[in-house]
Amino acid sequence: MFCETVTELRGLFRADLPRDRVRPMRRVSESARSRCGKFLVVLFVLSLPLVNPWVRGDGVGYYAYVRALVIQHNLRFENDWLAANPSFLQGRVDENGRLKADQYTPTGYLDNHFSIGPALLWAPFLITAHGAVLAADRLGANVPADGFSRPYRITMAMATAFYGFLGLALAFDLARRYVDERWAFLATLGIWLASSLPVYMYFNPSWSHAHSAFSVALFVWYWVRTRRHRTWLQWAVLGTIAGLMMDVYYPNALLLLLPFLESLADYWSAFKERAMRRAGRLFGQNAVFAAMAFAAFLPTLITKKIIYGSYFNFGYVETWYWNSPALFRVCFSSGHGLFSWTPILIPAVMGLVFLYRYDRMLGLGSAIVFASYLYLIGCYQNWDGLASFGNRFFVSLTAVFIIGLAAALDHVARRWPSPGRVFALASLVVSASILWNFGFIFQWGTQMIPARGPISWTEMARNQYSVVPVRITGELDSYFLQRRAIMWQIEKQDIERQHQADSNKGLP
Repeated sequence: MFCETVTELRGLFRADLPRDRVRPMRRVSESARSRCGKFLVVLFVLSLPLVNPWVRGDGVGYYAYVRALVIQHNLRFENDWLAANPSFLQGRVDENGRLKADQYTPTGYLDNHFSIGPALLWAPFLITAHGAVLAADRLGANVPADGFSRPYRITMAMATAFYGFLGLALAFDLARRYVDERWAFLATLGIWLASSLPVYMYFNPSWSHAHSAFSVALFVWYWVRTRRHRTWLQWAVLGTIAGLMMDVYYPNALLLLLPFLESLADYWSAFKERAMRRAGRLFGQNAVFAAMAFAAFLPTLITKKIIYGSYFNFGYVETWYWNSPALFRVCFSSGHGLFSWTPILIPAVMGLVFLYRYDRMLGLGSAIVFASYLYLIGCYQNWDGLASFGNRFFVSLTAVFIIGLAAALDHVARRWPSPGRVFALASLVVSASILWNFGFIFQWGTQMIPARGPISWTEMARNQYSVVPVRITGELDSYFLQRRAIMWQIEKQDIERQHQADSNKGLP
């Protein structure tokens, strides 16, 4: 069962919850916990038919690492590029369908600036799938063992969904340590299905965001669970998780603020008490953490050295506006604003204030991490994520949002005379948010609204009530039965929109 699995993980890492820093929790029965866990697991299993085994867009670069390494045993991505979807190939091939010379780096490799972390997480599953395909071929199955055939793509997509759900499970387990089980459950359900996560957990599984949500959740979960008396070995494990987290998605380095703030507080306490031995021990543990984080980040540095000729050339050439971050637009723009597209994140972020009352270090650290993430993305040239549902960059903070929303729900419940009514009302609001979000995703996925740039809120709202209910039944039927044709139709519409946008800008 879900809760038993979490208990086994706790025992494996020998972690302990810092209860002296945590507000007293409501007690719930084991049967209630079991019901919540079972429901989440059942819902995840029922959601698996939504998984779309499609390698597209940025996913081509992410998937290329694992395919090339497992199948070809090198970092030659020509086959991946030439097999990519048409919109990815635009600008990368000439009129004869050959890769352009400017797509190669000075070292002779294709310019693949995407991170290797998702490939590291996919690797155990893809290696197993490759072995199964080779074995089946020896028995006469005749399945292409090239990494592109359906068994590989299904394995990749299922693995992505698994990592996404495991991140949710870790966040749920952490949230229920601070608040009543039902608020942790509602928060997990709401962030899972009413945020941008479903798009990258199911519809675009070859992208890195579900993996990022998992790695951040694992880091936060382990950091909290070992914070009271962290051993040298646990510092090493935490550093390894940190390195993996950065392998998956480079901005996740901002999560290192959590152990940094913790260590600052502990140094200050040691100096006030003149406990120099304790401070020296902590310094050594911090050094172990840094060393293991660096070691775990080596796959990124080594691949960048091979592809670009430098350990610290990550291949990005975008502009950063450090003095003028687009903070308001990141949050509220009609072009993929974080809160305007996924409004359930508003109470989730507000809940970080209430989380401070439960766990001062986690509440303050999470708020600082979110503010830092907001500033970083606001400074980025493509802060809207281009072809993004909502602001996809913040999917990494899924665990933080779940804990924040759980704290917000618990805070409201404590101030109402009838927690049962609060739960009923909260369930209604979460359910409405989920339905709204799925209608929004349907519009975005079927090109009813532009995948890139600002949208018309009037058109979007009208579609939600008058068009989506009519179209969704037939479209979902086609999604399950004629998915390949639907995907290529979406690709065609996307290319047409891009050409129209370029034409409006006067581009050839």
